[in-house]
Amino acid sequence: MLKTITLTVSLALAAGGAMAAGTQGHVHDFAFPHEGPFGTYDTLQLQRGLQVYTEVCAACHGLKYVPLRTLADPGGPQLPEDQVRAYAANFEIFDPELDDFRPRAPTDHFPGSSLANAPDLSLMAKARAGFHGPYGTGISQLFKGIGGPEYIASLLTGYTGEEKEEAGSIFYENTAFPGGWIAMAPPLSDEAVEFADGSPNDLESLAVDVAAFLMWTAEPKMMARKQAGFTAVIFLTVLAVLLYLTNKRLWAGIKGRSHA
Repeated sequence: MLKTITLTVSLALAAGGAMAAGTQGHVHDFAFPHEGPFGTYDTLQLQRGLQVYTEVCAACHGLKYVPLRTLADPGGPQLPEDQVRAYAANFEIFDPELDDFRPRAPTDHFPGSSLANAPDLSLMAKARAGFHGPYGTGISQLFKGIGGPEYIASLLTGYTGEEKEEAGSIFYENTAFPGGWIAMAPPLSDEAVEFADGSPNDLESLAVDVAAFLMWTAEPKMMARKQAGFTAVIFLTVLAVLLYLTNKRLWAGIKGRSHA
């Protein structure tokens, strides 16, 4: 099920790599459905992102902090239980009790990265700040969010086609990567993945879908937290109104005598 691809992988999404000091990459502000106080994950988009990750990214990058069973959870890709079991079985894991490898079960986690220098992507959407702002007022991030998925999508679509060789290694020009040059070859291209429902599979669509999926792996309970926060705001608003009315009623008689 995995699509094997040959990549020259370095710390593609990590802070290192070929970085020129003081050069900041450009991050495009993509519109994700989960953004904003009332935004929610798009289940179909997460399913497409899972497919892109499986067929392209999983050849090198792992998701070792993500339990496979969460693929069926509400708010996520919401795969049927039988599909989760079938998907998990595509990966092997060493079982000390059997002293041998066995197919993974939904209770296991995704495999880790298959290459030592390929960063794990479980929390990458939280680790990368596409929009800067916490070092000061933070106004930009207040309105746009941290921009982790935007950074990932911008990086995947930011290759210019230019290459250079340094110290025996090939580097690729990328407008989103800090420093402008990255050691990971372009992993995505138009029509690299085919979707059964006929969804767009141009480069940008594929990049946005997998970036949304990686946002979910990093924040699987985002929707539950938004709902809890919204409920808390309503409760506090009602409580404030009740306290105001109670205070006004308690002091009404005293204020009336003071004006007499």
